[in-house]
Amino acid sequence: MNIPVVFYILLISLIGYLKRDNIAELGINLADWRDRQIKESIEYDKFKEYLEKDRIKRVDFYENEQIAIVDIANPEFGTNSLKSRVELPLGPSPSDLIVKLRKLKTDFTVHPSFSYETLWSVIGAFVFPLLILGLMSLILNFSNSNEWGDNDFFSGFGGPGQLMNFRKARVKIQLDANTGVLFKDVAGIDEAKQEFEEVVTFLQQPQLFTAVGANPPKGVILVGPPGTGKTLLAKAIAGEAGVPFISISGSEFVEMFVGIGASRVRDLFKIAQQNSPCILFIDEIDAVGRKRGTGVGGTNDEREQTLNQILTEMDGFNQNTGIIVIAATNRADILDSALLRPGRFDRQVSLNLPDLRGRTEILKVHSKNKKFSSDRVLKIIARRTTGFAGADLANLLNEAAILTARANSEAITIQHINTAIERIIAGLEGTLLGDGKSKRIVSFHEIGHGLVGTLLKSHNIVEKVTLVPRGQAQGLTWFSPSKQSLLTRGQFTARIIGTLAGRAAENVTVGKREFTSGASNDITQVTSVARVMVTRFGMSSLGPFALLPPSDNGPIFIRGKLNIKSAPEYSIETTTKISNDIYNILVEGLSSAGEIIQINRVILDHLSEILMQEESIAGNEFKNYISVYTRLPHIRQKRLFRKSSRKKTTVKVIEYVNKKDTIKKKEEILV
Repeated sequence: MNIPVVFYILLISLIGYLKRDNIAELGINLADWRDRQIKESIEYDKFKEYLEKDRIKRVDFYENEQIAIVDIANPEFGTNSLKSRVELPLGPSPSDLIVKLRKLKTDFTVHPSFSYETLWSVIGAFVFPLLILGLMSLILNFSNSNEWGDNDFFSGFGGPGQLMNFRKARVKIQLDANTGVLFKDVAGIDEAKQEFEEVVTFLQQPQLFTAVGANPPKGVILVGPPGTGKTLLAKAIAGEAGVPFISISGSEFVEMFVGIGASRVRDLFKIAQQNSPCILFIDEIDAVGRKRGTGVGGTNDEREQTLNQILTEMDGFNQNTGIIVIAATNRADILDSALLRPGRFDRQVSLNLPDLRGRTEILKVHSKNKKFSSDRVLKIIARRTTGFAGADLANLLNEAAILTARANSEAITIQHINTAIERIIAGLEGTLLGDGKSKRIVSFHEIGHGLVGTLLKSHNIVEKVTLVPRGQAQGLTWFSPSKQSLLTRGQFTARIIGTLAGRAAENVTVGKREFTSGASNDITQVTSVARVMVTRFGMSSLGPFALLPPSDNGPIFIRGKLNIKSAPEYSIETTTKISNDIYNILVEGLSSAGEIIQINRVILDHLSEILMQEESIAGNEFKNYISVYTRLPHIRQKRLFRKSSRKKTTVKVIEYVNKKDTIKKKEEILV
């Protein structure tokens, strides 16, 4: 803050406060105060004598005409006069004296009672701003000199040296070449690390590139889901190259003040040039780098100005300055095309979710300080955590370690891992339902999922069926995640049938009038899957072309006008066909699930009773129960189900029937 500017502002404010009337009143009061300090005094009789001799030139009355300051002409002083103080008696009326002064044509003035209010108000107008200004100057001097260090009070103003510097970029600068992260600390993204090896070589030995006329990339965008290691990889590049690491988040550019974002961009690149060679990392660049012209209202808002400044700055420095700009985002599809052109962000490096080998390597990195009960635990975790990012795996091991410490165990077991996975995915463990109708219906529902999922050939394998509530779910059926990245129509169909098997089991056991709302999440999931099959993957009678909903075609308004692309790209008749195809897929899935459950009602009832007693059934145990007795629908649907190598045998199957609390055995059944 410029101190002279503050003085100018203070002076203008003071002049606005001191209007002409206030200044005049101040001058009169100051003159009154000066007259009242006269010490010479004369008696009232002497005053009347001088008045009769016409030696009184002027009279000033004060304090309700009780005191008078008179100018007495003295022949000894020539033209000068002597001021004296006269205390007027209470007896005579002051008006009589005033009448006499008028007759003698003597000047007089009756002053109001002296007031200190105006004087103090003016003094306050001066002193109070000066005190504030002095305090601000003190804070500025101390903060700029860093004498208060990391004091909590001044950290609220932005920290030492940052007070009032809201236009400057709030960057995190790590000038030490050792960032604490190297390529060996980054696992599961080997392809991305190979892509950045030449960037490290350029930062260490730029002459190898300049000698052959090669220019390194100005910028690289890391694209990937949250938790895949984008920030960690950027730090590893700086650590391997031994250069400073400067980082900032895209959301820190834009604030409520116009022009702040562009100013911070200029300041950011200035800092980078002062510390080159270096890595300049912009996290969540989509906060300022999204496509221009997609705002509602049509104004060139602060975000667009910030983006324009980023484009200008990236054009402004040479490729051989030693500055590599790395940006991270999980929404590359919404970035402005000008940001992605060659010469700015030349490359895009995708960081996908790790595969089985990648998850194993990541788990090895995060398990260095942890003790496990078996060497096979990490491999089991890697197989069970398909779809987990690196950050998810680190969190999983930490949760398992917390559970281990809570149980006073010496090492992390697979049971701790399973509990941690369930807690992360489904939420905290709730209170079990009491024995009764609700618990029985939930048991039928979960056994239905597991039964149909086990029988369907294209469905995932059952890992666990439980009545232990977690989150909003009263019961859960866990399936092993799929290892395939490409899903067939048969796999989609199997998932729909298996997901609707809970509702189908309720229909078969308690009837359509008694089924519950427990299938609400299942219905939402299968509706989304069916819609994707129809509108994106062409797995319906409508044919192989994409039918995107309006929400996927951009904003509804662009610069205040309707975005035509946001309207559906198909007719009302096509919309009806889409709805009909989705409906048919779901109805067929529910019908298939109901048919499977109806034919295998015996094992459904049997497993339901076991689940109510034991509350959880492990996957292997569940499959062993089903292998004893299963029946498939008619021949045309056998291709959907898993093959069994068992020969036909005669076995005894117990069917538990709730009828007056008695248990009856069913006759021998040929399987």
